[in-house]
Amino acid sequence: MKWSTHSIFGLVLLLPLFQTACVSPKTGEEARSQEKLSAISHVYRPDGQKPTLPVLTSESDPVDFFRFALLNHPRVEAAYYDWKSAVAAIAPARALPDPQLTFQADITSTVMSLMPGLMFDLMAPGKRAAMGREASAASESAYRTYATVVVSTSAELRKAWVELAYVDEAEAIRRQMTGVLDQASATAETDYATGRGMGTLEEQTKILNASAKIKSDLRVLADRQTATRARFKAALGLGRDDLDPAWPTTPYPSTVLPSEDTLWKQALAANPNLGVMRAMVEMTMAQVDVARRARTPDFTAGLMADLKADPLMFRPTATMTLPIWREKISAAISSADSRRLAAQSRLSAEQIGMAAELAQMLFMIREADRMLAYIDESALPNIENALHSAEAGYGTGMSGFAALAELRLMELDMRLERVDVRREHEATLADLASFVAADVPPDGLLTTTSASN
Repeated sequence: MKWSTHSIFGLVLLLPLFQTACVSPKTGEEARSQEKLSAISHVYRPDGQKPTLPVLTSESDPVDFFRFALLNHPRVEAAYYDWKSAVAAIAPARALPDPQLTFQADITSTVMSLMPGLMFDLMAPGKRAAMGREASAASESAYRTYATVVVSTSAELRKAWVELAYVDEAEAIRRQMTGVLDQASATAETDYATGRGMGTLEEQTKILNASAKIKSDLRVLADRQTATRARFKAALGLGRDDLDPAWPTTPYPSTVLPSEDTLWKQALAANPNLGVMRAMVEMTMAQVDVARRARTPDFTAGLMADLKADPLMFRPTATMTLPIWREKISAAISSADSRRLAAQSRLSAEQIGMAAELAQMLFMIREADRMLAYIDESALPNIENALHSAEAGYGTGMSGFAALAELRLMELDMRLERVDVRREHEATLADLASFVAADVPPDGLLTTTSASN
C-alpha cells in the first residue's frame, strides 16, 4: 500500500495545478463590467445592504426624492440583481468544465487492478474566449436594461410630481372661482329681492349651475389627487400599506432645452432602449463567433494509476470530438447570423422611430410654449385691462356686478388653462428627459448619465 498512498497524494497535489491551468485571465470587457458593477454597488447596495434612505419633507430637494425612489423601488432592485447575475456568469462561461475523478477496477475472484484517475475536458482557448465575449455582451445588455429601469423610474416620479402640482393649482383656482360665484349669487339675490333690474332670476339660475359645476369639478379633483398621490407613492417604491411620504408642495423645477441637434446626439449616445439594442447586437455577434468555433474539435485528457500493480502502472487516456456534421454546424452559424441581422435591423428601426418621436415631443413642447406665451403676453393682460374697466364702472354704478363676475371667471378660466398647458409641457419634458437619459439622479446609480438638477 506504500505506492498506493503516494499515488493518491500525488493526484490530490496535482489538482491545484490543473485548476490553475483551467482558469483563463479576465478579458477587458469582463474587467470593465466588474468595475462598473463595483462602482454602482458601492452606492446602491454597499456591503450587500440597502443604504439609509433620505428623510423626505415637503420642501426636500428633487434629488432626495429621486434617490429615495431609486434606492427603494423593487423594480430597480430586480434589474440590478439581474445585471449582477449576468456579470457573475462571465467567468463560468469562459472557464473549462470541472475535472472529473474517475475510478476503474478489474475484478475476477479478487481485485486484479484498482485505477483512480483524473479526467479533464479541454476546449480551444479561442472558443472559450468567444463564449466569454458572449457572456460579457449579455452582461452589458443586462446593464442597459438596468439603466432603462432607472431612467423610467425617474421619469415616472417626475411625471407624478408634475401631476401633483397641477391638482393643487387647479384646486386653488377652482376654489377662487367658487368664491366669485358665491359673491355673484349673493348679489343677484339681493338685486332680485330689492327689484333692481330685470332678469335677475335668470342670472341666479346661471350662477347656481356654474357653481354646481365647479363643486363637481372639485370632487373630481379630490379623486384625482388621491389617484395621483398613489401614483407618486408607487413611484417611490412604497406599497399601499406603507406610510404616506411627504408630498412636495413646490412645482417640479423646469429645465431649459438645448438645441434639437444636441438633443439628437444625446439621444443617440444615451437613450436607454437604444443602449439595450446595441448590447443585443454585440451579443448576437458574439453568438456568431461561438457558432463558428463549433467546427474546432474539443478534447478530453486524463491519467489513471493502477494501485495494485508493482511497479506502479499509469494509463493515460484522451478523446477528441469529431465535428463532422457540417450541416448542423452550418445551420447553427446561419441561425446565429440571422439573429445578428435581426438585431441590427431592430436597432436601425429604433433609430428611425426615435427621430420621429423626438420631432413629435419637440412639437408638443413648442406648441405648449406658444400657448403659454399667448396666455401670458396677450390673453391675461387683455382680460385684466377689461377687468379694471369693469371694476371702475361697477364703482361708479355704470355697470352691474354680473359683468364684473363674468370677467373674473374668465380670468380664472384662463389661469386654469395655463395650469393645464404647463402640466402638458412639463410631462412632455419628463418624457424627453427619459428619451435622452438626461435627468437621472447622481451618486453613481447610473454611471453613464448625470443629473440635470
